[in-house]
Amino acid sequence: MEEVNQSAVSEFVFQGLCNSRKLQTFLLLPFSILYLMTVVGNLFVVLLIISDHHLHSPMYFLLANLSFVDFCLSSVTTPKLTTDFLKDIKTISFGGCMSQILCVHFFGGGEMVLLVTMAYDRYVAICKPLHYSSIMDRQKCIWLVVISWIIGLLHAMSQLAMILNLPFCGPKVVDSFFCDIPLVIKLACMDTHTLGIVINADSGVLATTCFILLMISYTYILITVRLHSKDGASKALSTCTSHITVVVLFFGPCIFIYLWPLSITWVDKFLAVFYTVITPLLNPAIYTLRNKDIKNAIKRLIN
Repeated sequence: MEEVNQSAVSEFVFQGLCNSRKLQTFLLLPFSILYLMTVVGNLFVVLLIISDHHLHSPMYFLLANLSFVDFCLSSVTTPKLTTDFLKDIKTISFGGCMSQILCVHFFGGGEMVLLVTMAYDRYVAICKPLHYSSIMDRQKCIWLVVISWIIGLLHAMSQLAMILNLPFCGPKVVDSFFCDIPLVIKLACMDTHTLGIVINADSGVLATTCFILLMISYTYILITVRLHSKDGASKALSTCTSHITVVVLFFGPCIFIYLWPLSITWVDKFLAVFYTVITPLLNPAIYTLRNKDIKNAIKRLIN
């Protein structure tokens, strides 16, 4: 079946963000700058945390992993999107499309679980400060990160397994700028309605479960700290605001795309750009602008 697929449809064609040639030319520079800022920002955070011993703590270990995942997630789609602005016909090979699907769900699923891990870290730090060092030891931190990568890989493999051997024998135009599963399965030469529901449920359940766990965790943190101190709520809010902001920015578009029953093309494209291009750029800025330790580390680096 795989040989038939690849011989019948050897490549897919992207519609891209828009049809206007002038607008595509205009968007080339902004998206190139955005990607460059994403790469520099996220890799800078990773290298800063590795090089500064003051940042060798569980929270920053997890933050370094988040920045690396954001760099990888953005690199799966943004370079191709940017170079396609220069092309009239935007093609991607069948293997390249399947690889893109695998990587998007691998890094995206891994980031969801990693954000839950970061929420757990903040819960222990704020609600059980005396036991923090014993609970969040180095070995547990490493295992939590490994588990997030494993869950991301299992999620990606389950998504890919459901579409890899579909019969693609004719239509090959994907109305997006990357291989998004809901759009790709529409091109299969069979009824994929039930399969589409299963695939959306797979992604939707993971995203919704992680989001609910995150909201419960941060709500519990605020309630618990408020009960123990008058100004506890403000301190907890200050500590968790950056985390909550990143959670909303990342999960909002994902949940909307996979759980919203109606598909509006321009809305889907906007949200796809948001979580693959904009969010990976905003994450390092959100964490560094609100974090005194990161600011002090940058000052030490400069001086």
